[in-house]
Amino acid sequence: MLDEIEAIIFDLDGTLIDSMNVWSEIDQEYMAKLGIPIPADLRNDIEGMGFAEVAVYFQNRFHIQQSVKEITDEWHEMAYDKYAKEIRLKPGAGDFLRDMKKRDRKLGIATSNSRQLLKAVLVSNGVDDLFDAFCTSDEVNNSKPAPDVYLKVADKLNVSPESCLVFEDIPQGIMAGKNAGMRVCAVEDNFSMPVADLKKDIADYYIKSFYDIV
Repeated sequence: MLDEIEAIIFDLDGTLIDSMNVWSEIDQEYMAKLGIPIPADLRNDIEGMGFAEVAVYFQNRFHIQQSVKEITDEWHEMAYDKYAKEIRLKPGAGDFLRDMKKRDRKLGIATSNSRQLLKAVLVSNGVDDLFDAFCTSDEVNNSKPAPDVYLKVADKLNVSPESCLVFEDIPQGIMAGKNAGMRVCAVEDNFSMPVADLKKDIADYYIKSFYDIV
């Protein structure tokens, strides 16, 4: 898997950190305050979108009068303490990151989350100094499954796409890495277990945890 790889780029939620249940809880709390039931297709529709893009989706679909900034500020307030204090790295992820750093691999993150929550959770887990580049979906024109966010990180790392290995947990993210011309390893996550077979089909590799590599 690591042969001829110069850089490793990680998705954040569900891949590097165990956080997908947090967003399900936030969706439920936020929608309950509005008195709106959660549609069955909500999570599938917004997977891969950037923070502001999801806020626009909520505005349009649920006719919410808050501005995009008001919506994202509220989500940040609901999530920040969890990212800064509670959410932990996925099993084996910390050891894998430190091992790759010792081997002089460049490390990056390409996420649909916000820069503030990204920074908070990396600092909380003591790994913020291991990464060489970050990019959020709100910084590029097209969100996952478009390749933009992965290509942007590769450019920041000054590495060609074919020399990058991506770790992802959802099909849209896996396709983003593949569309960028990178090799992709799918990471098992409880939230995406219903599509585990699809992940195995479209990714180059599949791991149950980072201990499979460490």
